[in-house]
Amino acid sequence: MGWNSWDAYGLTISEAQFQANAAVLRDKLLPYGWRYAVIDEGWYMRNPQDRPKPETLIYQIDGFGRYVPVPDRFPSAMPLHPVTTVQGQSVVDQNSRGFLDLANWVHTQDLLFGIHIVRGIPRESVRRNLPIANSHFHADDAADTHDGCPWDPTNWGVKDNAAGQAWYDSLMKQYAAWRVDLIKVDCIADRPYKLSEIRMIRRAIDKAGRPMVLSLSPGPTNPSHAAEVASLANMWRISDDFWDTWSASKPGQTFPQPLKGQFDRLAQWSAFTFHSGQWPDADMLPLGELRPSPGWGEPRRSRLTPDEQKTVITLWAITQSPLILGANLTMLDAATLRLLTNRDVLAIDQTAVVRGRSMKGFETGDLRVWRAELPPAKSGHNAIAVGLFNLSDNPMAVDRSASEVGLLRAGESEARGVLDVWAGKQTPRMQRVRVTIPPHGCVLLLER
Repeated sequence: MGWNSWDAYGLTISEAQFQANAAVLRDKLLPYGWRYAVIDEGWYMRNPQDRPKPETLIYQIDGFGRYVPVPDRFPSAMPLHPVTTVQGQSVVDQNSRGFLDLANWVHTQDLLFGIHIVRGIPRESVRRNLPIANSHFHADDAADTHDGCPWDPTNWGVKDNAAGQAWYDSLMKQYAAWRVDLIKVDCIADRPYKLSEIRMIRRAIDKAGRPMVLSLSPGPTNPSHAAEVASLANMWRISDDFWDTWSASKPGQTFPQPLKGQFDRLAQWSAFTFHSGQWPDADMLPLGELRPSPGWGEPRRSRLTPDEQKTVITLWAITQSPLILGANLTMLDAATLRLLTNRDVLAIDQTAVVRGRSMKGFETGDLRVWRAELPPAKSGHNAIAVGLFNLSDNPMAVDRSASEVGLLRAGESEARGVLDVWAGKQTPRMQRVRVTIPPHGCVLLLER
């Protein structure tokens, strides 16, 4: 649970903006469990606004070919020695403090610190064939110059050899020294799926001397890779980038990933059993204000309706997806804050065991039901959460027995103590579920 800069700031976030958002995270969301503060892509670009013209980008790189934060944007990363320029590119002393001071500040707020990287080795480091730290290798020994990320111009892929492992070892040792807690690695979980580099990164983290959450992007990760990614990473994207749209604008659209399409993707992953610390990731929550420079589209307030926003939070929670908020927290409004601080919803996300299914065969195919069991309540029984979702464009009246929707345990004839979580309404005994669900909306019931 936490916050990521991409949905509001894209490539452009500065240290001051990051700290302002982290302060809100600390004051308003940390008491509810939201703890990670993550800087997404672009922190090493001096001119991120020129991303549409990649040949003009200027990167901040240390003497061992590794990206470091741009001091103009992150003053605490100011190198210990002056920056030099080689053929238009910034080179800093290898003793640059990087994100260490900022990570220390984050930790003093009782938060955890994360960064985004793209797999591989900087093309600029390869062009200059810079040495790889703590090894006898150089960048050219590690780089696979036939394996560039199809949608990102910054890096080459890394060979599955000793030099490639040395590169990732140097990178993860650097991040451990910066006291990073989460690393989001992009262009590795799909298009292409790079198992060899995931393995090298996993080995490098394990040797780095600091536990760091490993997050893989983008999706959709193929379910056929479930066992592999679960053994190597902590979270992996199950869809392409999710944004504030309900349905696809054209058949087969997966970017941006629409909310309606997440139901089938999450259902695929519900067939697997994962252990603690392994989470299929439905992507960030594009709620609230997505400004001043969102990673996709124009600056805006989330286009999801209030009912769709409730559906996002409920679906992510009952499927146990990580909850990473994308809103500009400095503009956090009361309605969005209420969505993010419902303790019953958050308890479902953090403790539930998922069982998802599509309730086809009813009078409509647009009713989806997810069931999850939580640890025992005061009654000594496992609590049961049931989410009912209306995928249609019209209100849906549901009148089904409690047994049909999964609220009952074996041998029971009625559910006792059922809470309509979002309405805040408690029903002492329930034999039938009679609710009207708004278009694209949901009802979340908790029997405990």
